[in-house]
Amino acid sequence: MLHLRLIVPADRTDEVVRLIESTVGATHLVVLPGAARDPAGDVVMCDVAREAGEGLLSGLQRLGIDHSGAIAADETGLTLSRRADQAEKDAPGEAADAVLWQHLVEETHEESTLSVTYVAFLAIATMIAACGVVLDNAVLIVGAMAVGPEFGPLAGISTALVRRKPKLASRSLLALVVGFAVAMALTVGFSVLMDAAGLFSAAKLEGDRPNTGFVYAPDAFSFVVALLAGVAGTLSLTSAKSGALVGVAISVTTVPAAANAAVAFAYGDTTQTVGSSEQLLLNLFGIVVAGVLTLLAQKAFWARKDRKGRKGPKSGTGTKPEAA
Repeated sequence: MLHLRLIVPADRTDEVVRLIESTVGATHLVVLPGAARDPAGDVVMCDVAREAGEGLLSGLQRLGIDHSGAIAADETGLTLSRRADQAEKDAPGEAADAVLWQHLVEETHEESTLSVTYVAFLAIATMIAACGVVLDNAVLIVGAMAVGPEFGPLAGISTALVRRKPKLASRSLLALVVGFAVAMALTVGFSVLMDAAGLFSAAKLEGDRPNTGFVYAPDAFSFVVALLAGVAGTLSLTSAKSGALVGVAISVTTVPAAANAAVAFAYGDTTQTVGSSEQLLLNLFGIVVAGVLTLLAQKAFWARKDRKGRKGPKSGTGTKPEAA
């Protein structure tokens, strides 16, 4: 369930109440007249099934409540109520499949911010991966993949393309390009230092690497895996199944490819530099394509479901009819 807390201008409260009452899956409606001070207005609260949340939030935005008042929505960890159980039963679809578009935009906006922390994580991940490719150590490669934060900007680009948010697209693209450029430049310097310390060598990089040689040899499977990872990652964001993101992170070779390109560049190995760069770009492109297609499919699916998410005003008993 989602818990909505609204600040509504007094002259719009009746409209908001009617909207909530007409939304299948909404319950626990509370109106506190004049309770809000900044901005001034009435406080309206309700709970709504997650699968009906997007329709209600969109309706509130059409009424301009996000401009004239305020809209706050939180996930409720536990709700013990027969009305809540009935609301979730009446709402069309399943909560795990629901997409809260505004929440997705806000989340990807935060995850795609070009910050010192973001660049630091990406640079550290790339350096760990550099150690992995030189040592041909799969454990280090997997660890580097898990540390890398690059899926945030990739999800931001996909979301921006579907939702037509040019600012989010430019912000995400900037984080992606600058982040990888800085991380790879720092990894080149890191490789030079490791070579001076006798820990890296051209012979290790160019030797037989059965565990990590794939990072500079892109093929059709690279794109297929990127597509599948993009679908899984997008679904994990829209359904709040964030645990799946770890699996997504360690299934694509973005960070290892960037690391291998940086180390190869430090040693002047043009073949591996170009091959790794192609692997990196192929994975990035595949994830974005998969993310866009997944979001478009979800958008179409829930547009049809949303048409079923309306009902007439509640009866005097306050009960809801069974969903068709």
